[in-house]
Amino acid sequence: MKKIVTKSVLFVCLGNICRSPLAEAALRAEAARRGLEIEVDSAGTSDWHIGKAPDPRAQAVALRNGVDISSYGARQVCAADFTRFDHIIALDTNNYADLEALRPDDATAELSLLLDHVPGRAGQPVADPYYGDDAGFDITWAEVTEGAKGLAELISR
Repeated sequence: MKKIVTKSVLFVCLGNICRSPLAEAALRAEAARRGLEIEVDSAGTSDWHIGKAPDPRAQAVALRNGVDISSYGARQVCAADFTRFDHIIALDTNNYADLEALRPDDATAELSLLLDHVPGRAGQPVADPYYGDDAGFDITWAEVTEGAKGLAELISR
């Protein structure tokens, strides 16, 4: 029997093709494992990749870990997201600051960094693998998976 939870989460990085879609995939997988029903999405603070699929290296690491993200499409965060979602989770401090600046006065979403939900990692960014090699995507996957577990624990309480 599924545990019903009426929560929604939006993950945000810069371009929405690496870290935030991986975080979305990791939370979807963790929610399914725990039997939680959570609305999950991802977006970017920039408009560089709108409509594009995740980076092929992000797709590959997700698939190696049992999740197909090839159908995900990048989008830009918008003002309505601040009332649509319960949690908006930034993947690094620069995007957190951008979200703070974009946050409308009527915002209801709780804003945090993903690794704030991991003991001993508060305030730390998720590694950005974009300019590195494939191994960087494995590190990012491990970090978003750890963050997703902590966030799912918070939501299930």
